[in-house]
Amino acid sequence: MRSSPTLPLRFLSSTSLALLAGCPGDGDSCGPEGAPAMPITASNAEVTLTYGNLSSLSGNDCPDPAAPSGVISLSIEGTQVGGSGLLTLCIPRPDLLPDGRTLGTTASMGQLRVIDFSGMANNCTFALDGTMPPTGTGTGTGVCKNGTDKAGFALELTGTVNLRRTCGATVDTVALTLAGKVAVTSRD
Repeated sequence: MRSSPTLPLRFLSSTSLALLAGCPGDGDSCGPEGAPAMPITASNAEVTLTYGNLSSLSGNDCPDPAAPSGVISLSIEGTQVGGSGLLTLCIPRPDLLPDGRTLGTTASMGQLRVIDFSGMANNCTFALDGTMPPTGTGTGTGVCKNGTDKAGFALELTGTVNLRRTCGATVDTVALTLAGKVAVTSRD
């Protein structure tokens, strides 16, 4: 007698079924859960740079060699509100984003990598200072299917980013506080 290939499915737990569906933990749902499209702010007493309209795409741009099979790195892009600046992040382990990832500029230890952070304000331009890595955390809520679910998710950033400020011939570095929780739409 041949066994039915669907018979073992009767014995999967609800946890196993949730994992197969790519859903977050108990009580959580997929999507940004009401998070607005903007703003993520980077500010100090002198300047505020505002970013929004974040979208993600899995493209294996910053792979983690220790990632489990099927986990593909996720890139997130956003634009400066009222300016031409960009915010670009890469997440080597989107499966760990709900637990929070430290901000950094390298792939070490599954950091949420800050690839580009630029902007314009007060007749000055701002660009990521590669000599001073950002600090803080990035956390995702409503993350399903490793961030590729069409529902999207919410991303919260807290910490500090150091930007090289150029105002005419004057160049210096400023520390800006990162804050905000925004919706991220999926382009997958």
